[in-house]
Amino acid sequence: MTKLKSKKYIEAASKIEAGKQYSINEALELAKSTSFAKFDETIDLAFRLGVDPRHADQMIRGALALPAGTGKEVRVCVITSGDKIKAAEEAGADFAGGDDIVQKIAGGWLDFDRVIASPDMMGKLGRIGRVLGPRGLMPNPKLGTVTPDVAKAVAEQKAGKVEYRTEKTGIIHVPVGKVSFSAEDIRKNVNAVVSAIVKAKPASAKGTYLKSLTVSTTMGPGIKVDTLEALNVAK
Repeated sequence: MTKLKSKKYIEAASKIEAGKQYSINEALELAKSTSFAKFDETIDLAFRLGVDPRHADQMIRGALALPAGTGKEVRVCVITSGDKIKAAEEAGADFAGGDDIVQKIAGGWLDFDRVIASPDMMGKLGRIGRVLGPRGLMPNPKLGTVTPDVAKAVAEQKAGKVEYRTEKTGIIHVPVGKVSFSAEDIRKNVNAVVSAIVKAKPASAKGTYLKSLTVSTTMGPGIKVDTLEALNVAK
């Protein structure tokens, strides 16, 4: 069944020229001006890439700290041992512990947005992998969430570190801030994300890599971005 679009959405979409590729600054300005929700919407980038995620060497996954943060409060849970528990708490972790945290998660507790673990605890996380994995919460060394320096990882997550991963259709979604952010701060975040995704092109990927780039707010319509400009950002 087709979901009917609201009058506010239709009004916002009418301000966007169909088929046009806007400059990054124009797209961001349009996204802010067409935002109509009563809450502070997130601005999102959607990359459609010429990769086949079914092949391991074409799966793009990573994390980066946004220069201006995300504008979102992130609840961080740290699974570690010894003095690192206190270090994690002092760094701003919302929850920190060892076996007690593992047992709570095994029992269904999931009141957090990120999980950071020290390497010595990874063996114990096997029992909760089925809980964390499907939700994208399993710590991963490639994302910096498995590390001996848990305090530094906590600080990065609290400062605005975002993770990205290619979906089955070759699309990557990355949040780049809030509508309330200044144009300068959003542009800083956009440049950082675009550069990271473009530079992550796999050597095995053939043909056009960046097929399209779209900017949108949580509730708003998509706005196409000039892919040539996006590619130049990464140079």
